[in-house]
Amino acid sequence: MSRADQSQQGLAALAAFVEREGHARVPRTHKKGGTSLGTWLNNQKARRDKLSAEQLGRLEALGVAW
Repeated sequence: MSRADQSQQGLAALAAFVEREGHARVPRTHKKGGTSLGTWLNNQKARRDKLSAEQLGRLEALGVAW
């Protein structure tokens, strides 16, 4: 799976989590389907300096706090 595919899958899982829970504070151990959402989000935060403005905007639109 390409990094772009992983990003799309992670964003979709995060959007579903936010819809269901009402916030983007994902526990690090949270998994949904085949996605380790908590780990994925933690990795996005750790490498935020390397993310594009578009990627940052999508995460912020879902309520991710840096």
